Amino acid sequence: MNWFTRLIQKLNPAQEQIQTEQGTDVGTTQTVSYLTAFKTLEAVNRGVNMITSACSSLDYDVKDKKIDGVAVGVRQKSLNNLLNYTPNPYQSAIDFRTNLFTDFLLEGNIFIYYDGVYLYHLPAASVIIEPDPKTYVKQYTYNNEIFFKPDEIIHIKDVSSTSIYRGESRLVAATKNINIIYKMQTFQEQFFDNGAVSGLIITTDNTLSEVAKEKTIQRWLAKYSPRNGAKRPMILDSGLKPYGSITDSFQEMDFDTSIKTHDAKILKALGVPPILLDGGNNANISPNLRLFYLETILPIVIKLTSGLERFFGYDISPITSTVSALQPEIKDIATYHSTLVNSGILTPNEAREELRYAKLPGSDELRIPANIAGSAANPSEGGAPKKPKEPSPSK
Repeated sequence: MNWFTRLIQKLNPAQEQIQTEQGTDVGTTQTVSYLTAFKTLEAVNRGVNMITSACSSLDYDVKDKKIDGVAVGVRQKSLNNLLNYTPNPYQSAIDFRTNLFTDFLLEGNIFIYYDGVYLYHLPAASVIIEPDPKTYVKQYTYNNEIFFKPDEIIHIKDVSSTSIYRGESRLVAATKNINIIYKMQTFQEQFFDNGAVSGLIITTDNTLSEVAKEKTIQRWLAKYSPRNGAKRPMILDSGLKPYGSITDSFQEMDFDTSIKTHDAKILKALGVPPILLDGGNNANISPNLRLFYLETILPIVIKLTSGLERFFGYDISPITSTVSALQPEIKDIATYHSTLVNSGILTPNEAREELRYAKLPGSDELRIPANIAGSAANPSEGGAPKKPKEPSPSK
């Protein structure tokens, strides 16, 4: 964007009010550490890994410029190299993308710094956005020490119900489920460490003091440690008798079923069909895997490419031809390309290039389709093709 465009552009008259409502510094709003959940909860870890791995595996097709981007003077070949091979001297493209999409899922935001040559990832949890009362963003601050101009940062945000500047993690919807699983895990640890479920009840007709009860229990624990399989005894005095059944089975508490239910809800919040982790036959896996890519992976990747297009100005799209879940049957692919070639829409070599085959010499011309209703070479000549005149018979 040149200086003249900046001069004549019309500013948002409500921006000053928006800046007041959003605050002067917009930082992370996470009340729960989803990074901790990623490290400790299997469902969170596996779900995030599946999405980041799938998103990171897609390369990008960089085509001609379509707008004047924020970054000036970036060549198409250089941008293709940044996005698909070497984003910076220290990371591969896969490692770089993995960091971006992990941040997107756990923090709801991606921040990329462009120094004019290379791309660098900024951890979203440490980035603060300072809104501008006239334009949109005044500056970005990293760790309250390093400041970046708006034209140095590529920011991609997920959906947020409260802020137009920062996105929210998709795990926000599963916060309650995450906290419940934490409590279940804590109870389970205490259950096995302390022998919390009664396996032995000692009864007496005498009335014992609390000190006597505790001494009896401690003597029992000194000889029979819960860590070796024993359980903490319960003492009923004054002639009290146990009534009903007391379970000593963790499975009977129905924790396993509850954890699976909460795991499924966490996966759904992330956008992962739970059946992909439960297993099943091909009839169930294939459509759910396709749904996973269409409704979860591609929308996330398109958010990134949209931000890159605005910043660099080039037409950028993810390459999905290598994703088997998104490909039709081989027969359908062959019929599709054959129709395009025989209809004169694609040349044989263009079709071969889409199928990732080498070009053939002499196959760069469009095929003129046969048309029995008229002349294929000249459509203005209607009717059936004219037959050559036969010589009249001699008398």
